[in-house]
Amino acid sequence: MKSLNLDYLKTFVAVVEFGSFSAAADRLLLTQPAVSLQIRQLEKSLGTVLIERVGRVARPTTAGEELLTHTAGIDAAVSSAIAAVSRHKMEGMGRIRIGTGATACIFLLPPILANFRRKFPNIDMTVTTGNSAEIVKAVEDNMLDVGLVTLPVSGRSLDITPVMDDELVLLAPADMPLPARITAAVLSTRPVILFDPGGNTRRVADEWFAKSGVLPKPVMSLGSVEAIKAMVGVGLGCAILPELAVRRMPPASRTVVRSLSPRLHRTLATVVRRDKRLYGGLAQILQSFRNLSQAQ
Repeated sequence: MKSLNLDYLKTFVAVVEFGSFSAAADRLLLTQPAVSLQIRQLEKSLGTVLIERVGRVARPTTAGEELLTHTAGIDAAVSSAIAAVSRHKMEGMGRIRIGTGATACIFLLPPILANFRRKFPNIDMTVTTGNSAEIVKAVEDNMLDVGLVTLPVSGRSLDITPVMDDELVLLAPADMPLPARITAAVLSTRPVILFDPGGNTRRVADEWFAKSGVLPKPVMSLGSVEAIKAMVGVGLGCAILPELAVRRMPPASRTVVRSLSPRLHRTLATVVRRDKRLYGGLAQILQSFRNLSQAQ
């Protein structure tokens, strides 16, 4: 397969333009032997003679003239390619793939992504929601660039950084009788709605019950925080939810928010591959996630 060395092509054009190896060498700040070697290498690569000497003047052969007709287009294509790639650095182009849970997506990401969009209007962002295990696997497989997940997670190839603690609280119908202390034993006597099994937030809640020797028997297990809030709002049960999701419940919701006893927390963390190149946009998103504890 034939190939073109762009430096050699530039030297060829200079020799034709100046009609001399020595003049081309002076213009390109090369030695004359270096110019001669580059022309020979180019001719070898293309399998034909490109330059002939007629007296003291170097002129293109028929093949050389044919090549010359393409050099302007080649130069323009290369310049266009360089300019296109340079814009990624100058204007902040490219793509960032983010993975997180539904609660963080709804209650944490909007202001972060809005601020990011103002700074990097040309970067495409995609956000995928799922449980922590799914997000971590996608980051490990380089299907996502960064994840914001609930601990515990692990992965030898990952940089895992805790960024904030989020209290888990009880959301209950306003007319549900509740004692002063909301313990696992108390909730064992109430209809409880929990997240679907498999996610880390559900695992944290299950461990809280287990420490008190209580095995929860939820009346519903749902994957959507908003669906759970709606079920509580119509009196179908109470739920353990991240405080992030209930801190601004409207008065019309007819619900109350109570702390658990003992208090229960989950920890959110960023996950990114250790070998991931943190270019401008990705570094900005990662830093915004790591500043979450200061923003709350």
